[in-house]
Amino acid sequence: METFIFNLFIFVLAAFVGFEVISKVPPTLHTPLMSGANAISGITLVGALIIASHVVCTITCYIGFVAIIFATINVVGGFMVTDRMLEMFKKKGDE
Repeated sequence: METFIFNLFIFVLAAFVGFEVISKVPPTLHTPLMSGANAISGITLVGALIIASHVVCTITCYIGFVAIIFATINVVGGFMVTDRMLEMFKKKGDE
């Protein structure tokens, strides 16, 4: 039970810190910072995979699985937005 409470504490703390960091970034910098955010989300995905594979409690496994899903959505969405942004900078004749 102590492991679950510790992991839950880390999860809530990471969510709070992530929200605070992202909310302080001006909207004009969101798109240029997408590559860095994708790298951080990739690290989060790897961490979630490690946590989900080394659990004793089933509740922790479910939380790790949810973290894997959210991090995957974030990475894929980030790459989609970055790709769309880069498409806007291509010239009409460059295909």
